[in-house]
Amino acid sequence: MENKKKIAFYKRKRYIIIAILLIGLIIFRIYLPTLVKNQINKTLATIPGYYGAVEDIDIALIRGAYVIKGMYLNKVNAKTQIPFLKFPNSDISIEWKSIFKGKIVSEVIMYNPDIIYVFEDQQTKGKETDVEDWTKALTEIIPIDINHFEVHNGKVAFVQLQASPDIDLHIEKIELYADNLRNVVAKSRTLPSPFHATGVSVGNGKMTVNGNINLIKEIPDMDLSFALQSANATALNDLSNHYTGIDFEKGTFELYSEVAIADGYLKGYIKPLLKDSKLIGKEDGFFEKVWEGFAGFFKFALKNHKTNTLATKIPIEGDLNNVKAGVWPTVIHIFQNAWIEAFKRQVDNDVEFRDAFHEAKEEAKKKKKKHNKN
Repeated sequence: MENKKKIAFYKRKRYIIIAILLIGLIIFRIYLPTLVKNQINKTLATIPGYYGAVEDIDIALIRGAYVIKGMYLNKVNAKTQIPFLKFPNSDISIEWKSIFKGKIVSEVIMYNPDIIYVFEDQQTKGKETDVEDWTKALTEIIPIDINHFEVHNGKVAFVQLQASPDIDLHIEKIELYADNLRNVVAKSRTLPSPFHATGVSVGNGKMTVNGNINLIKEIPDMDLSFALQSANATALNDLSNHYTGIDFEKGTFELYSEVAIADGYLKGYIKPLLKDSKLIGKEDGFFEKVWEGFAGFFKFALKNHKTNTLATKIPIEGDLNNVKAGVWPTVIHIFQNAWIEAFKRQVDNDVEFRDAFHEAKEEAKKKKKKHNKN
């Protein structure tokens, strides 16, 4: 009889312990989003020269994910209330397919993110800030290395409010995909991580970026191409009129570029084009017409009249600590487009990763030779 009482007591005790554990887990699960939210807000509060916060956190334990809602970051002493970074909805989860390859990594999907650089806000004086400060803080929010990254309906903008009228250069409707960032697969490849992005620029231009990158280096290696096509040149009037006193009555603006970086050595070019452009507007004043006519004369002289295109190709090459655009090659390319042959409205595909890699080796040899002489 006494043994039965003891058995019944231990059973009740076991059930009580299980019940306490379950209640504890339920309470912990309910409090977990608040705990994560407080930790993220604490991290954002430690960024020198910036302030930010998160509105809410949703957690899905079954799929090993959490969603950050209403996150923003802005400069301390900013003159406006426009957030520098605004991430309305960011989904961070474990990339399950990589677990089978022996890696625990995450995938991040961002919806409607904005990065808006307000010139006046970023020029405000105050505590010294560094890009690394806020980028490092953002990576600390994600406890696992990112392997897959997506952006849907993103926006990047440069805004200057003290200009008259306001300057707003932006690329919106950005769709970006980047994979294998932590080199989970294809470990033998030099550039293991492919990425692709599209977007719509100011002037309704079509932007595309394609390339490959190796992020597992202090200075990442990369090989990328960029194209901005069929942007209405009149959309640049606020910028061109503010800085040069010139505006466009009509025309199409395009920009093409290729960049390769290997071991910290950069090789590439930027190729801007103006097609079917006209500078003098009907409503311009006398002095505006004189200045635009003066600029238009040089545009006429340097234009390829067969294709009605004004263009140049600006080479960029050198160590990343001392990248300089070639001045004379730029001038030569202007005349080459005007009098020899028109530039093609496309990426030239004449910059490859191996070019930058070869130049990096040559640069390293020169530095070594110079060091041995000293």
